[in-house]
Amino acid sequence: MHQPVLYAGDLAIRPWDESDAADVVKAFGDPAIRHWHIFSVETEHEAREWIAARQRNWRSEAGANWAVTDRRDAAVIGRVGLRTANLRTGEAEVTYWVLPEARGKGVASMALRELARWAFEDIGLHRLALAHSTANAASCRVAQKSGFHFEGTMRSKVLHSDGWHDMHAHARISGDTD
Repeated sequence: MHQPVLYAGDLAIRPWDESDAADVVKAFGDPAIRHWHIFSVETEHEAREWIAARQRNWRSEAGANWAVTDRRDAAVIGRVGLRTANLRTGEAEVTYWVLPEARGKGVASMALRELARWAFEDIGLHRLALAHSTANAASCRVAQKSGFHFEGTMRSKVLHSDGWHDMHAHARISGDTD
């Protein structure tokens, strides 16, 4: 199946394309994205490889990633995706980031809500997990606004640029009504 384009309010959530390489470099150059994410992308060549890896994940049914764009001008303003997906068990882990100019406008939560709708209704997943550093209050708000219920804290789970972080675990289950 072709990767669909999803819509939520003023957002178009579309598959990544090679032409988005400069936007990926810009995103991973942002200090907040760089801090909260394990991967780094510094050149357009690396960005094209990053995009190609996400396209391979779609084809192999191991993940699904989209560029979040503003429907009015098609500008890339974020990312949303299933970092990992297991269609056999009906589980996936979500991932997201938003560029600085689009933060504080509900972009991440709107995109995550639409991703969850698609994952549950269109492909039949049962459970979506979300993890973020306990020090990342903005991501905690996004999880809560997107209907992901808090489940607990995973101690010293992820190595960030400033050391090991405890991670909050959230999840959304098919049929949750928030």
